[in-house]
Amino acid sequence: METFPKIISVDDHTVEPPHVWRDRLPSRYKDTGPRVVRAPLKEMTFLGGKFAPVMGAKGDDGPIGDWWVYEDLHRPLTRLDTAVGYDRDEIKLEVITYEQMRPGSFSVPERLADMDVNHVQSALCFPTFPRFCGQTFTEASDRELGLLGVRAYNDWMVEEWCGPEARGRLIPLTLIPLWDADLAAAEVRRNAARGVRAVAFSEIPPHLGLPSVHTDYWDPFLRACDETGTVIAMHIGSSSRMPSTSADAPPAVGSTITFANCCFSMVDWLMSGKFERFPRLRIMYAEGQIGWIPYILERADVVWEENRGWGGVADKVHRPPSELFAEHVFGCFFDDAFGLKNLDAIGAGNVLYETDYPHSDSTWPKSREVGEAQMGHLAPDVVDRIVRGNAIGLLGLTEDGLWAGPGA
Repeated sequence: METFPKIISVDDHTVEPPHVWRDRLPSRYKDTGPRVVRAPLKEMTFLGGKFAPVMGAKGDDGPIGDWWVYEDLHRPLTRLDTAVGYDRDEIKLEVITYEQMRPGSFSVPERLADMDVNHVQSALCFPTFPRFCGQTFTEASDRELGLLGVRAYNDWMVEEWCGPEARGRLIPLTLIPLWDADLAAAEVRRNAARGVRAVAFSEIPPHLGLPSVHTDYWDPFLRACDETGTVIAMHIGSSSRMPSTSADAPPAVGSTITFANCCFSMVDWLMSGKFERFPRLRIMYAEGQIGWIPYILERADVVWEENRGWGGVADKVHRPPSELFAEHVFGCFFDDAFGLKNLDAIGAGNVLYETDYPHSDSTWPKSREVGEAQMGHLAPDVVDRIVRGNAIGLLGLTEDGLWAGPGA
């Protein structure tokens, strides 16, 4: 392509600096709130979709890494958290320190520089330590501390990560206290008042021990999103369970079928009736890719047409699921030539581009080249919609593709 639009990535990641909670929690939580400890690794496995690290004691043998410690949780920083810049064969499941991490992972100036290298104008970033929808705080025992932890992260996200130094190029994505839908609604409204238009949520809440979207439990949260124009962003793995086939399946199995949870989740939403109850509601699937979407829409329409009498949806889903998808759902991809070849069956208005910086799947620093190769058959106006236009409309950005800041 002679020109390729400046990318607005709807799925990148931030690795939180050590001070995020240290500086924002009351002093009484100094020894129980999230904090970074340097310690050896005792053992670590990632099988059957489950990540299981064990922190060693001071003086033990083993590689040294930086660990987030929170109540009884010990979570190390790993090479998979920040893999860009490394040869693919050098990327291993190993613990690292902040000094061994690409600075753009946690520092705003270096992040903007890496975005420039990658033809990226703006980026929406998911968390690392809280996990993709803040389930770390949901699993903790102290609910008061958990709520303070969620709010502290959101304040850091808005005021520092996406603060003046970012010049509108970093787009805020906030968390909610998943254990209380009313508190979640209040947090959505608190952040919407300062210009936030995206909130993280779990692709399959029951995997976290929470009610499904087929109940009315989430209605206060969904109403807040509907009324404030806040998009619900669901990242693969935001149910704390990556798809796999067996307890001993290697990570490559799950990595191949990462889209599966998005697939299941989207059918849940299409058959839930929520889109008709909350007509302004919008959801997006980060890192789920898009090539699987046409068949799911085809099958969902057939089931709705032929089986709704006994399928439990006749009284709440009054339109074909494919129509609801077109108005409410966005698929996100970073590398999906097949999906782009079948774009007509998905809808150009329902697709968003991402770079997944700094994860191992990231197309950095060649996201432009990947996009040019895979979108070369599309009209320039369609490419512009996918690469930036759809994101501008969905996330309430300026015409120039920037976040306008608090009060936007």
